[in-house]
Amino acid sequence: MKSKDELLKLLAEYVKDMEDEKIKDVAREYLEAGYPAKDGILDGLTVGMKEAGKLYDEEEYYIAELLLCADAMYAGIDILKAEIKKDNEKKTKAVIGVIDGDTHDIGKNLVKIMLETAGFDMIDLGKDVAVKDFIKAAIDNKVSLVCMSSLMSTTMYGMKKVIEGLAECGYRDSVKIMVGGGPVTESFAIQIGADAYSDNAIEAVNVAKILCGLN
Repeated sequence: MKSKDELLKLLAEYVKDMEDEKIKDVAREYLEAGYPAKDGILDGLTVGMKEAGKLYDEEEYYIAELLLCADAMYAGIDILKAEIKKDNEKKTKAVIGVIDGDTHDIGKNLVKIMLETAGFDMIDLGKDVAVKDFIKAAIDNKVSLVCMSSLMSTTMYGMKKVIEGLAECGYRDSVKIMVGGGPVTESFAIQIGADAYSDNAIEAVNVAKILCGLN
């Protein structure tokens, strides 16, 4: 039987190598060995996706390869996620989406999965989400956290409009705002009035927990 570290390494490698079929067998073997599903996602699949991201940054991978890596990651997540025990406690509700004009959602999807794994009740608005839809979803669902992302400098100021809209509706003080994405920085988050910034999915979990008083 393979050790936990060996299986985690294989999960990471199969994401990076775009092995969406082989990864299913490894994920099942991991669970059958009795290892925690959450660790498989955070310390295996996520690591592999980060390695794929580095290869993309170094121009060894292109968008097509990155999408195939994401397919492999999701194939593993589908198996591992089913075994994550649900907390009996009331979950913290959060809205997540990619701002209006931007259709890049790989990073958003990963953050969503990580937050779900951490126990958040995620309401996924998808990509290219209008400002008014962010505001409506946050208020209608009485969420405690709004997560917005953008991978384009031309669209990221839409996040500021969401924050301003929440303030105009009198809901800003009832919700925390976390932003992220390629061109987004901590200084930009402060500039638009967000509560926090995160540059990766693992950090997003820690930041979200702190914002919502769960740490």
